[in-house]
Amino acid sequence: MAILTDYAGVADAGRTSEPNPGYAHYRIVPARHPARALGTLFAALVIAGVLYSVLTNPRWGWPVFAEWFFAEPVLAGLGRTLLLTALATVSGSLLGTALALARVSKSPLLGGLSFGYIWLLRSIPLIVLLLVLNNLGYLYETISVGIPFTGTTFFNYPTTQLLTPFAAAFLGLTLNQSAFFAEIVRGGILSVDHGQHEAAAALGLPRHRQAFRIVLPQAMRSILPTGFNEIIGLAKSTSMVYVLALPELFYTVQVIYRRNLEVIPLLMVATVWYLVIMTGLSIAQHYIERHFSKGAVRNPVPLPFQAFFSRFRRPLAEVASNGAIARKAGFHDATAFRAGGAVRIHGISKSFGPLKVLDDVELSLPAGSVTAILGPSGSGKSTLLRAINHLERVDDGFISIDGDLVGYSQKGNTLYELKEKDILKRRADIGMVFQNFNLFPHLTVLENLVEAPIQVRGLKRDDAVRLAQDLLARVGLSDKINAYPRQLSGGQQQRVAIARALALRPKVLLFDEPTSALDPELVGEVLDVIKELARTGTTLVIVTHEVGFAREVADTVVFMEAGRILEAGPPSRIFTAAEHPRTREFLAKVL
Repeated sequence: MAILTDYAGVADAGRTSEPNPGYAHYRIVPARHPARALGTLFAALVIAGVLYSVLTNPRWGWPVFAEWFFAEPVLAGLGRTLLLTALATVSGSLLGTALALARVSKSPLLGGLSFGYIWLLRSIPLIVLLLVLNNLGYLYETISVGIPFTGTTFFNYPTTQLLTPFAAAFLGLTLNQSAFFAEIVRGGILSVDHGQHEAAAALGLPRHRQAFRIVLPQAMRSILPTGFNEIIGLAKSTSMVYVLALPELFYTVQVIYRRNLEVIPLLMVATVWYLVIMTGLSIAQHYIERHFSKGAVRNPVPLPFQAFFSRFRRPLAEVASNGAIARKAGFHDATAFRAGGAVRIHGISKSFGPLKVLDDVELSLPAGSVTAILGPSGSGKSTLLRAINHLERVDDGFISIDGDLVGYSQKGNTLYELKEKDILKRRADIGMVFQNFNLFPHLTVLENLVEAPIQVRGLKRDDAVRLAQDLLARVGLSDKINAYPRQLSGGQQQRVAIARALALRPKVLLFDEPTSALDPELVGEVLDVIKELARTGTTLVIVTHEVGFAREVADTVVFMEAGRILEAGPPSRIFTAAEHPRTREFLAKVL
């Protein structure tokens, strides 16, 4: 109390009898930074001194520089430099990307071949590689293409005529560039969150679509800075081809200054042209990085040319109106849910090394049922869920949906694992909503929803857009159709993830703790959507810690611990008269 009185006295002492004039008229004085001012002054003096020295010293030979800067031989050499840079960039990047994909593939032979190529080409100095290629005719007089051991030849040509200095330079730069670029791409691929790979696989997207639509565009943010460093280094490395007597920019300048002895002015000609090339590449890097940063920032700045190209895009409203016309013309309702599938889990087991996470799990879920799986952390709930759509390969047992095995084909008493493309097709009937959403951050909400229906179900884009609009309306997010995931709240992201899974109209929908990553106030909006889904007839399997929600929505409650199902039954019995003592103990702590 005394403290309050003292503060009140201080406040009273500062008051005047004049009325409070407000604060709007106060002038704000920015903080002073004398060290910054001194640093700026020092930098300006250094720049001015360098410019004065360079521009006033006659020995730099600026008249000679001006004479040769646009000379025809120099421009011809510049053209070859630019051509070699462009060709080697494209070919080296494509080959490097292929090598990176081979390196991360599941084929040990393909991965080993890629590693060996990268190891060898990164070890050989570029100048040595160029000289070897230029003298390849000594090793192989002709290059032939035909059928081995038959004497049949389709193509036969002298190596020295085929591998000209320009071809040798192009091939050498490509091989060298691809080896370094492969590791840059591989690093970018490894930087993409594993959940993105799983989300793409869960949607049934083909492997090539996963790589080029989902993974590589996200990897580009890591690839581009280092990749452009390599391209800039490549542009400068073209000067190495002087050993082949190929008249690119640097070789041309050398020839000229050896004749007129004006070494410094001619070197400055090459230097300034290299600066121009690097400036152009840096500007290109800036805009390409901005293009691939979409979805990574909440308030992206549009690129200068985006407004121009947006004029040619078909308005979304036009697509929507065409969808309405199609419905009137007799189109079936694309958002109509399919009948749920019956899930049969037959004696599955799964181990991670010595740890057994699933132990002879047996469960039968009727079509259209809602099953909630409860249990302590580490009990195997999420692993069981992931096994249902074959994201986890089980060690024993099998799972079927409406009698069709998931991930296998049966011949007699033997199960044969399907190829990846066949597994992806069957996954399309088993939607999955992940704990951490796993939306594709570089795609808008609309693009997240239409990708799988177009690529997996074969829908036309207009129909897929109409389907996405209807689903977003169902989950209350119609106004977010052009937003990126990063611009949404956690609850909104999870509702988009649910809509994305529903876009494939699956028979079974899996939820892996759909509310655990959300703030408490956002949990309700997601649970409301799931409650609505529970009335559609789709088979739902939900791993959750929301016991009250499980009691309200589920037909069957399953309790797991240590990889086993200890008890399963209707909520009325599980929550009031559980038979297993561990179930009663667990519920006593969480209810």
